[in-house]
Amino acid sequence: MTLNGTSAVTQRPTRIDWVDYAKGICIVMVVMMHSVLGVEKAAGDTGFMHAFVMFAQPFRMPDFFLISGLFLAVVIDRDWRTYLDRKALHFAYFYVLWMTIQFGFKAPGFAAESGWRHVGFLYLESFIEPFGTLWFIYLLPVFFVVIKLSRGVPPLAIWLTAAALEMAHIATGWTVVDEFCARFVYFYSGYLFASYVFALSDRSREKPALAIIGLALWALVNGGLVIADFSHWPLISLVLGFAGAGAIIVMGTLLARMQWLNFLRYCGEHSIVIYLAFFLPMAVTRTLLLKTGLITDIGTISLIVTVAGVAGAVLIWRLAMALRADFLFERPEAFWIAPKKARPALQPAE
Repeated sequence: MTLNGTSAVTQRPTRIDWVDYAKGICIVMVVMMHSVLGVEKAAGDTGFMHAFVMFAQPFRMPDFFLISGLFLAVVIDRDWRTYLDRKALHFAYFYVLWMTIQFGFKAPGFAAESGWRHVGFLYLESFIEPFGTLWFIYLLPVFFVVIKLSRGVPPLAIWLTAAALEMAHIATGWTVVDEFCARFVYFYSGYLFASYVFALSDRSREKPALAIIGLALWALVNGGLVIADFSHWPLISLVLGFAGAGAIIVMGTLLARMQWLNFLRYCGEHSIVIYLAFFLPMAVTRTLLLKTGLITDIGTISLIVTVAGVAGAVLIWRLAMALRADFLFERPEAFWIAPKKARPALQPAE
């Protein structure tokens, strides 16, 4: 196995089952976080779902970024034009499109508070300060470009610097700076240690009983540190991020081995679709449930809103495809700067 995991990746089949499961778990946790916290903020109270959100906080985004960097070795050697097209412009297109869509829904509220002139300023600001839930796909191109630019730098130096930035818990108020410092170490680790990630998955598949014992111990330690409010401490946050990412990889592998909870695999296969569109069904369901008062338990409302966010996003995608509004989820050829080629043999979860 090589350090950057090239051979480990390129020898894999077209889709990798545990990757889809792991990404499915991650995207559901992301929707859950926004749904639960949104409901609790609007209601001024917390419910039983709050515990799940807090438990997942140390590893929810680290795992997402680690898996996002897992297949970078396959494309890192492409020429700059192709690389930027696939890894920068691709995400930039969806960010601008869905930022504009989200902004359109929120603009009347902004105008009521500060006037329409301020609304224009806020829209322009969204090009440098990621808007709403979309900061993840705003940051991905930054990571892709930084890694390609820094290929001449010793990997260990980059990793140690990235780890130090995470432990520094930098808070400038600018999302790109703060989240870069907090998340880059996980993305870079996915790229750098891909072979070891696949080895962990393989061993979990071969020894499921031992993997389950490991998951149980991890859950106890992670939960205990969250309850004790130590999970955000320097070094502990880094360790919990990697431990949780490993746990999700093991969990995804075991689910793939047993072919259980296939809806999670489906969610992983369409994680970007869900990430882009969940805000609308989530917000609509939250507003309806809280205003009608049909359900009073905050935890139950949060759970329903989470399910609606995931299912609603998939429904929006299917409707868009049926109505030939493909541009919402597929980048039109007019926005390509490199020639389209046949799809590569390896197609990881998106």
